[in-house]
Amino acid sequence: MSIPATQSWSIIILCYNEEGTIKKVIEDALSTLKIISNNCGQVIVVNDGSNDNSHKIISDLTINNKNITYINHTNNKGIGKSLYSGYQNAVNENVIMIPGDDQFNLEELIPYKNLQNNSFLSFYRVNNQIYSRSRKWLSSFNRLLNRYTIKLILKDVNWVKAYKNESLKLLDLKMESSLIESEICSKMVYNGNHPIEIPSNYQTRLSGNSNGASFKIIKQAFLETPKLIWVYWCYRTICK
Repeated sequence: MSIPATQSWSIIILCYNEEGTIKKVIEDALSTLKIISNNCGQVIVVNDGSNDNSHKIISDLTINNKNITYINHTNNKGIGKSLYSGYQNAVNENVIMIPGDDQFNLEELIPYKNLQNNSFLSFYRVNNQIYSRSRKWLSSFNRLLNRYTIKLILKDVNWVKAYKNESLKLLDLKMESSLIESEICSKMVYNGNHPIEIPSNYQTRLSGNSNGASFKIIKQAFLETPKLIWVYWCYRTICK
């Protein structure tokens, strides 16, 4: 007998040129909410300036699905501001962000649908052989950066996370690059939240192109590294 859902969920889906997968990802999210959320739940889709057919696909799905919140950035603003848009509009007890490329299987969330207080879920990829050399290098760099500068030890800080919305909204987030997840997790841990690390099957991308290790993103991460360190240690000072 399965354990009933006792908590509510908001699922944030980030989309950038994912016309081949976004419909399936949204439909999977709606189906998963029926299992994990004690209310109808909420799907938040953040379309970050896609120039393919993603906007029309998402708009069509919202017509008959009132619990879909659609946020459309007319221009590409990047991962940081996309996450801000999603988190600011989340209304339920728990919030999770997933990519619109269908490389995360939401069924992995179901056993953890009743999230413990003072904790957050940190999924880590166990079969990322499809990573390019530059993306593997970026992940290794980020992991070392987190460990030695902001005291954050996680297997995969850039993969899917689930948080208590109340804990998330206590954070005064400053980062705008891909380092925003490092900021969130480090502040969460400092505030006494325990990471629950969960192995995750990294599904093969069947459509579209990955932008996670583009030159633009790598450059921005390098430039924002000193800011991340400063933001974290200032936060520790303020919260003492």
